[in-house]
Amino acid sequence: MAGDGMKWDGLLKWSLSHADGTRPARNLSEEDRKWFMEAMQAQTVDVVKRMKEITLVMKTPGDVLDAQGIKPCDIVDMLDELQEHVESIDMANVSSHLASSLILVHRLVYELLLFVPMNSLLKIVALALCTSYFKFLMRKNLHSIGGLVPLLGYLKNSDASIRAKAADVVTTIVQNNPRSQQLVMEASGLEPLLSNFVSDPDITVRTKALGAISSLIRNNKEGINAFRIANGYAGLRNALGSENIRFQRKALNLINYLLRENNADCSVVSELGFPRLMMHLASSNDSDVREAALGGLLELARDRTSGSSTALAEEDKLREVLQDRIKSISSMSAEDLGAAREERHLVNSLWNTCYNEPSSLRDKGLLVLPGEDALELPPDVASKVFEPPLRAWAADRPQSSSVDDKKKAASPLLLGPGPADSSHQEQ
Repeated sequence: MAGDGMKWDGLLKWSLSHADGTRPARNLSEEDRKWFMEAMQAQTVDVVKRMKEITLVMKTPGDVLDAQGIKPCDIVDMLDELQEHVESIDMANVSSHLASSLILVHRLVYELLLFVPMNSLLKIVALALCTSYFKFLMRKNLHSIGGLVPLLGYLKNSDASIRAKAADVVTTIVQNNPRSQQLVMEASGLEPLLSNFVSDPDITVRTKALGAISSLIRNNKEGINAFRIANGYAGLRNALGSENIRFQRKALNLINYLLRENNADCSVVSELGFPRLMMHLASSNDSDVREAALGGLLELARDRTSGSSTALAEEDKLREVLQDRIKSISSMSAEDLGAAREERHLVNSLWNTCYNEPSSLRDKGLLVLPGEDALELPPDVASKVFEPPLRAWAADRPQSSSVDDKKKAASPLLLGPGPADSSHQEQ
């Protein structure tokens, strides 16, 4: 399905074969110009048309698709193509007039690049960038063509691979996009994501759903509140207790974000037993999980309102975990120490916060390695060009002669009336 559209790499090869910088420019005939503009228009329509076709398939009942020989892997491929179309820009947030103007300008630039000879390498780069930019402009908001609701419906599909891929597409749609976050919330998209995250039997589906939830509620107060009300923290606790490293990592990252956003959640997390789970994960074999767990413990230790910091400081288990991490860090090779920079600082900060003293990493010289904090200034290649005019004028002034210098040195500094003239003194 993904290969049904126009092959723009073929257009690129054709262009390079006709204008690779080794032959003079040729004048475009009216027929060639018309063909080119029609080709660009065809690609413009093709993206939107293709997304509408995908939307139509998503709206088709499953039994009808089965009767037509459509398999789950075909649906996954289709969703993969849909994700490619929506990953760059939300055209619904761009005025139609501006979009049309941008597309027109782009077509003209593309035409010049196609038919004006230039250095072949530069032409390849320019054409590649121009093609990518054109695709960037032609992304179409899924909601505006009626595809968002059926996509969310795929989160409840009986096939696990389709549920996972649908969550993946939702992640792409809502990531760093407040408007899309709002649309998904209004379409009740959080509910099936929460259901898959908490109770789906497939761990990949649960992990993908958690990723979509994280993107959906990030910088989204409505989403965060809905997550809390739906007892999302209980799902995060279960995720920390799983054996899947990727699932653990995503859960820890979301927990850390939520704790930074609202310190009041520290008490909730402590009551649900998160500290013990985080202490266990702080000894994980995966460095990212260790760092995320230590980061979560540090957020709890810094909270002075819920009493979680005092409880952590009194935990013998935490001291044992930190001592074990210090011992492990102390035995690392120089290369591993460099890679564990974040972990070293987290361990020291957590120890300092809980026990009001630096960790032994500082005494061992392992907290800041030689050269880590040394700021290497870039070479000064522009100071003379951008030198202030007054300084440049002073530097360019010719040096005065030594005689003049002596005369100037002998001249008195006049701070008041000058000395009386000798002729007046004789009188």
